[in-house]
Amino acid sequence: MSAGTEWSHQPTQVTSPRTLEVTEPVDTLTVRVVNGTVNVVGTTDDGPARVEIGEVHGPPLTVSHRNGTLSVAYQDLPWKGFLKFLDRKGWNRSAVVSVTVPAGTRVEVGVVGACAVVSGISGRTDIRGVTGDSTLVGLTGGVRADTVSGNVEAQSVAGDLQFHSVSGDLTVIDGAGGAVRADSVSGDMVLDLDPGQAADIALATVSGEVAIRLPDPADAKVEANTASGTVSNAFDGLRVSGQWGAKKVTGSLGAGTGRLKVTTVSGGLALLRRPSPADEEHRPGGGRGPAPGSYDDSPTGRPAGKKVL
Repeated sequence: MSAGTEWSHQPTQVTSPRTLEVTEPVDTLTVRVVNGTVNVVGTTDDGPARVEIGEVHGPPLTVSHRNGTLSVAYQDLPWKGFLKFLDRKGWNRSAVVSVTVPAGTRVEVGVVGACAVVSGISGRTDIRGVTGDSTLVGLTGGVRADTVSGNVEAQSVAGDLQFHSVSGDLTVIDGAGGAVRADSVSGDMVLDLDPGQAADIALATVSGEVAIRLPDPADAKVEANTASGTVSNAFDGLRVSGQWGAKKVTGSLGAGTGRLKVTTVSGGLALLRRPSPADEEHRPGGGRGPAPGSYDDSPTGRPAGKKVL
């Protein structure tokens, strides 16, 4: 690792804005911060990995490289047990961190209250957040996201996605290319699935609302049920059973080679139809947004403007 022309094989304590270049190979990146911002970008060029620290308030960040692992973290904030870091006294710190690494790098990002953006990574990505929100863009490797109340938004994620949260929301846009396994207590889940791919989705929540927009034609065997939540179904090929209390949506769409399984206790459930390309071309103004009322008017009861698909 070098800072300008300086090079030391010892971990570097960073207390002010600084840029560091890592000339040695990097196959794993781990970042652990409290407040602030984390931005990780995967690149396919042959240039060195790069760490840019724009702001540091509070204790210094430690930057180190050993055996292929690049670390940018607070030393008193371990990865193990990260989601249990609830000591508010330790939250009085922040940093702005941007890291560029080879696309194939395995990435581990832990944020307590910070916002994180990870893009262009083809290696495995693990995100842990307490209250911090995360945005994942253009990831092709497997993804696991664990949060307490932090929200996760995944855009054009092609690999398998696992999501576990207490009250954080999950939003999937333009995907997912792989399997999605998600569970939460009260977090909402909104998925917009790409056409031409068989769904492999399993969602479970206690009181969170679930809205899934499927392509038309879709390809999935559907089994969705709620104990007391409302149900909205836009597909004639699916059957809604149950008049009061528990309701179930079952049936097959297309060849039925995919799988869509949803379980809620009191959360609302909406299965929406994604406009066909022809419909989108003829929509006034064009674009890929939803037709008026295609989501906000659903029985899930979301106010207009919140996570519109």
